[in-house]
Amino acid sequence: MKYNILIAEDDKDIIELLSLYLENDAFHVYAVTDGQSAIDFIRKEKIDLLIVDIMMPKMDGYETIKNIRQFSHMPIIVLSAKSMDQDKILGLGLGADMYMIKPFNPLEVIANVKALLRRTYDFESQNVQHPSSSLLKLGELEYDQDKMVLKKNGQTVPLTACELKILLKMMKSPGRVFTKGQLYEAMGNDYYIHDDDTMMVHISKIRAKIEDQPSLPRYIKTIRGLGYKFDYEDKK
Repeated sequence: MKYNILIAEDDKDIIELLSLYLENDAFHVYAVTDGQSAIDFIRKEKIDLLIVDIMMPKMDGYETIKNIRQFSHMPIIVLSAKSMDQDKILGLGLGADMYMIKPFNPLEVIANVKALLRRTYDFESQNVQHPSSSLLKLGELEYDQDKMVLKKNGQTVPLTACELKILLKMMKSPGRVFTKGQLYEAMGNDYYIHDDDTMMVHISKIRAKIEDQPSLPRYIKTIRGLGYKFDYEDKK
């Protein structure tokens, strides 16, 4: 299967370089030079993964990611010259799956593209469950493993591919404490840097989407010095 990759980048030299390497690996490559064009393109065409710059005309990468996450779970790689920790945390917090800094090694970009595609689409194809076991229910949450959709009180909760995998890992074993390393493994995390900040951002984003009060979580609990567990406390 050939995957369709969209590059949103206003530097034509970078577009040419990435296109050369991606096409050499048999990917279909498309390119746009601003965020609004990226959104319009994704709405019209089937795109499997987005590589996006932060500093672009018309709409920057942060706003682009925020808009795309309203209608798509596709994996997103940020490729940016903005290298401060707060830039990375913001990008991941808005829904990016990976944040890479310029200047970059194109071979590393290709490796991460392949890893994210494998995690996202192989995960979907291999997680077909029998009807009797496809639904995970806990409290107000219902996770359909066949469709890879989470609902809270019947309403779909928009999650990224990484967030879905983290949540599925914990919902399958409620009450079990998972270390950050185990949750990275659940993401098929071949190329991620195992740092606390990245996992904390993912957990924070999940809590913001599933908890009534993210600061007082009923589902995802922090176990100090160990990691996290998925649990449920009924409101009474």
